[in-house]
Amino acid sequence: MKLTVVGYWGGFPAVDGATSAYLLEKDNFTLLIDVGSGSLAKLQKYKSVSNLDAVIVSHYHHDHIADVGVLQYARLIDYYVTGTDTVLPIYGHDEDTEGFASLTHTYTKGIAYQPDKTLHVGPFQITFMKTNHPVACFGMRITDGESILVYTADSSYKDEWIEFAGDADLFITDCNYYAGQDGTKAGHMNSEEAGKIAAGANVKALMLSHLPQYGDRNKLAEEAGRLFNGKIMLAEEGLVWRK
Repeated sequence: MKLTVVGYWGGFPAVDGATSAYLLEKDNFTLLIDVGSGSLAKLQKYKSVSNLDAVIVSHYHHDHIADVGVLQYARLIDYYVTGTDTVLPIYGHDEDTEGFASLTHTYTKGIAYQPDKTLHVGPFQITFMKTNHPVACFGMRITDGESILVYTADSSYKDEWIEFAGDADLFITDCNYYAGQDGTKAGHMNSEEAGKIAAGANVKALMLSHLPQYGDRNKLAEEAGRLFNGKIMLAEEGLVWRK
């Protein structure tokens, strides 16, 4: 299992950046997790748009799906140029009917995942947990049968994350706030909350993502490290994790 960070900013992309988007690969199968603002331009450094096998989105806020539309145009143009008419599946929840409908285009098809059931996509099995966020949003626990990756998407703190992330090899967590800041109303976590979950869940590695555009972001890792003594990474474009 190989994960490449494509975008990691929260809310909006900083200069020359992108918001939430992650490439997950296994056995020549590529799954794109979220398609945030600016992510399509960044994605092409690592993978051709025509070589994506599937996409999954956590929710329909713009910093997670803003580039779905341009991805759809890219697939359409790819057809005009190469004649490839493969339809790209984009998995999303259907609690937001308008958001879900936007996933279907000429060469993309929205497919609803059922949050109470395991979703099988290529070599991956995905289970879901509803997050604490102003709109319906689902975190994901993804396994290839050998390794486990857990992605919180957007969420404020909830104790249930500890069980959901239990023994994960990689825990990618929302970290939009510094220690002492309260992200409850906005539906985001701070660094100490991320560290608390990682420690309680006994994860192997913690990746702080959905990062703020202000302050010294190195402090986020220092603050999370007060509670979690395992490996901590700050998400950055092109960062690769393998297991």
